[in-house]
Amino acid sequence: MRRTPNLIAHISILKSHISYLKSIFMNFTIEGNIVDVVNQTIFKGAITIDNGIIQSIVEKETSTSNYILPGFIDSHVHVESSMLIPSEFARLAVTHGTVATISDPHEIGNVLGIEGVKYMLDNGKKVPFKFYFGAPSCVPATTFETAGAEIGVKDTEELLKMPEIVYLAEMMNFPGVLSGDETVMAKIKLAHQYKKVVDGHAPGLRGEDARKYIAAGISTDHECFTAEEALGKLKLGMKILIREGSAAKNFEALIDLMHEHYPHMMLCSDDKHPNDLVVGHVDRLVKRALKKGIPLMKVLRTACVNPVKHYGMKVGLLQTNDPADFIVTDNLEELTILQTYINGKLVAENGKTLIPSVNAEVVNNFNCNKISEKDIVVLANSNKIRVITVEDGQLITGEVYAELSPKKNELLSDTSKDILKLVVVNRYHSAPPSVAFVKNFGLKEGAMASTVAHDSHNIIAVGVNDADIITAINLLVDHKGGVSAVNSKFKGVLPLPVAGLMSIEDGYTVAEKYEILDQKIKTWGSTLQSPYMTLSFLALLVIPNLKLSDKGLFDGTEFKFTSLFV
Repeated sequence: MRRTPNLIAHISILKSHISYLKSIFMNFTIEGNIVDVVNQTIFKGAITIDNGIIQSIVEKETSTSNYILPGFIDSHVHVESSMLIPSEFARLAVTHGTVATISDPHEIGNVLGIEGVKYMLDNGKKVPFKFYFGAPSCVPATTFETAGAEIGVKDTEELLKMPEIVYLAEMMNFPGVLSGDETVMAKIKLAHQYKKVVDGHAPGLRGEDARKYIAAGISTDHECFTAEEALGKLKLGMKILIREGSAAKNFEALIDLMHEHYPHMMLCSDDKHPNDLVVGHVDRLVKRALKKGIPLMKVLRTACVNPVKHYGMKVGLLQTNDPADFIVTDNLEELTILQTYINGKLVAENGKTLIPSVNAEVVNNFNCNKISEKDIVVLANSNKIRVITVEDGQLITGEVYAELSPKKNELLSDTSKDILKLVVVNRYHSAPPSVAFVKNFGLKEGAMASTVAHDSHNIIAVGVNDADIITAINLLVDHKGGVSAVNSKFKGVLPLPVAGLMSIEDGYTVAEKYEILDQKIKTWGSTLQSPYMTLSFLALLVIPNLKLSDKGLFDGTEFKFTSLFV
């Protein structure tokens, strides 16, 4: 009998429902080529699961050619940067074989403090996904910007006491570690007291400074942007994470180290925008590593085993008595994810999530007023200025001197030189905006703005003229957070009502809406792979070199404010 396409689709859906129900209500057995990463072997066999736990693994002949592997783990990610609440992030991530994350709730911590961290914990518990959250170590990240909250030593201890908090999140204040800052060292001491690992963040740190930083008990770094830097830290006993997110892309620079140093490496995204998360996650890094010639077992060690061991995660590794956390794929080259299981529950099949959306409340901290064009006027005290330069795929920025021709004694964007006005507005209370200039954004028309602006998440905007910049900013004030794109013919905004960072809408809907704005910016001239992500890091003072906070232009090398004018 010939089957119509609709009938075939219905049969496929029915099979998915049957598999899903079996995984919930019954013990079951799954057969295939079992990839045992722990023991470095592949064999045909059957895995019996009961109540979410692997009861037995036996070798036997099987007719299926599919492969069963441990699930993937993102070893460092800020869920907030996906613009999705944790429950929606999970719905998308499982389709790519991700079963767990090491998640730093630093972003919402800067907006709402310890209550923001608890929001992430509570929402993450509502779905079958293994979120392992850390206690943010640097809130606020620096004293040179305005954040919405502070997580002090007592708050840090409250979090570290919680069993759900498994580590002290990235210690960005590496100058504080090197100088023995009392607060910084107290937080690290607390982490060690509660037997929880400390994550690092030390871009460019080498030699004796790197040794001193690591000797403080800091165990990882995801900020290396050269192989030499990473190798130096590896030799000092640090674990190195290969990062490939929506903005920061260090895979190519670091991947060759995996051949020899895979026991001490992991994979992470750090920051992943929603449209990118729809396309792929850790699975893409695994595939790229395989195509680079890294042996399968070495790659899977970094993607599955190492994070479980380092953080003490209760994530299964396809061993008897482990939680049944695994993926099924059709081959070991393309790694098409056919199924994802977490605690024996089927959570994704054939690219479709089986995790339902959950209700979520809105929490926020947004208290500024609209601004006007006169608020961002730059009077020409000199026509020679410092300009921030961005590099696609990197968080580090440069600094150049440039000359702008004043118009009515004002300095404005100059698209002929690709130098655009950059504005940061305090969103926690009304205050005069900070203004600087940035090069290499590429915009020829319009403006863009965002309240995803690391680390304090004030409003950041860039554009070719003051009118569009102001409109883009004020759209976000109206919605109390989001991302926007504006030109003479278009005004678009994606509201992010949760802390000005996340939406409560369906993750795929958020991704579609974000993609529209992202494409608008690119049609207006930007050649950046992820212009909104790049914009969001221009206020990140702890990454060198030149940045802009709501308080002024900041030299990240000297760690002090500097003048716009030369």
